[in-house]
Amino acid sequence: MHVSIVPAALLGLAARAAAIDPLVIKGSKFFNSKSGEQFFIKGVDYQPDITSTSQIRDPLADKAGCTRDLPFLKDLGVNAIRVYQTEPFGNHDDCMNMLADAGIYVMLDLSTPTETINRASPAYDADLLGYYQQKIDAFGKYDNTFAFLAGNEVANAANNTDASAFVKAAIRDTKAYIKSQGLSIPVGYATNDDAAIRWQMQTYFDCGSDDERADYYGLNVYEWCGDEATYVTSGYADIVKNYTNWDIPVILTEYGCNAIRPRTFPEVAAIYGNNMTEIFSGGFVYEYVEEDNNYGLVTVKGSSGSKTEDYDNFKKALAAVKPSGVKMSSYKASGKQQDCPKVGTQYDWLASSTLPPTPSNATCECMMKSLSCVAKQTTMPTSTKDLATFGEKVGNIFGTVCGSIDCGDVNTDASNGTYGKYSGCNAVQRVSWVMNAWYLNERRVDGSCDFDGFATTADPSLSSDSSCSDQKDSSSSKGSNSDGSDSQDDSTSGAS
Repeated sequence: MHVSIVPAALLGLAARAAAIDPLVIKGSKFFNSKSGEQFFIKGVDYQPDITSTSQIRDPLADKAGCTRDLPFLKDLGVNAIRVYQTEPFGNHDDCMNMLADAGIYVMLDLSTPTETINRASPAYDADLLGYYQQKIDAFGKYDNTFAFLAGNEVANAANNTDASAFVKAAIRDTKAYIKSQGLSIPVGYATNDDAAIRWQMQTYFDCGSDDERADYYGLNVYEWCGDEATYVTSGYADIVKNYTNWDIPVILTEYGCNAIRPRTFPEVAAIYGNNMTEIFSGGFVYEYVEEDNNYGLVTVKGSSGSKTEDYDNFKKALAAVKPSGVKMSSYKASGKQQDCPKVGTQYDWLASSTLPPTPSNATCECMMKSLSCVAKQTTMPTSTKDLATFGEKVGNIFGTVCGSIDCGDVNTDASNGTYGKYSGCNAVQRVSWVMNAWYLNERRVDGSCDFDGFATTADPSLSSDSSCSDQKDSSSSKGSNSDGSDSQDDSTSGAS
């Protein structure tokens, strides 16, 4: 049965600074910075389609959607939402203040489907870092922005774990940027909790210096299915055991198996009960809006919403739990930091603890000024289809040229921890370097700078790139990104 909730009188809410206490991390726990009370996340994953525009799905720039959804969120009793896709370009004041007034905190994924680290061909460039910095600027001003995620299930199998080195570099650089802006918002990572790489993933993101490791760790877990499962048979007991004596907060960034419907959410009692609250800081049920995968609590249609059959079951389960925490003043952090996993296929791990360097726009722009053969396309594509076409073309060029010419300056080997001096440039810049190398190798003969119409000759303004690797960005420099649209699953909800 679907029962509609009529939105409260929220439309006149002015954009202003809403009063909500920021959260802080001490050891492996979250606390309210003012009261000192431990904070347990009673959250929901929130990614409804926007109702008023056709841009990327940024629900926090959609006042009408927030007005529609807030009564449901308050009625459910949640105190936090995780939002997968947002953009830094819109005005988020209305939604963020509505949420703050309701006592609801926000965890934000920094990436979007087109602005992300791709597990199939991982790279981390100045454009991506600049985009992340723009999002931090857009949301860092709100007290209820309590955490950022630098990646979601980027590595999901042993053979693509090398991508983790690039994600960890992004964590390092976004943490540094947040600190430089006088902010204190933690940056973490969310994993799909694959058993084959579970231990390697969690130790990798906890090892190393404080400036490069994750501030918290998230798990997307769908193991507890139905009322017949228990804390032990569901596998939850084993998951908790893996994080005993952990030194950073651990969160369920997604949970809620739907193999048996309607869902009754028996795992909620465990998540907020004595078996887990010493180690876990709560979690986010998947998910708020009903989609084709049938995980939603609310069916959204235009400006109205209605409950699904899971809605009241989750509300009841959440209302029944009252997790008991510790005061920040009396809490003594005693967790142990982990060592980095060994690298090699025999260890099911391919990411070195040596991370890619911080990418520099200045270095890449300098290098481009030294080239005589460049890509006709000057900016990265922003749609899924165009990205796929572009990626295939670039891959073919790399495969052809780098089979006979040393492309070490633009290539990476995350397993060995080696990164070319231009490996932090975007794909347009890197493929331009590759085509130029071929052009020079062919002694600039006619047709050697064509690549089926993909390249064109240029008049370099620099005679050499010898000084380019020494170029550094100013502290205010950010990547030159345009609005994105849709692509890979790194920033989208993970259940299917």
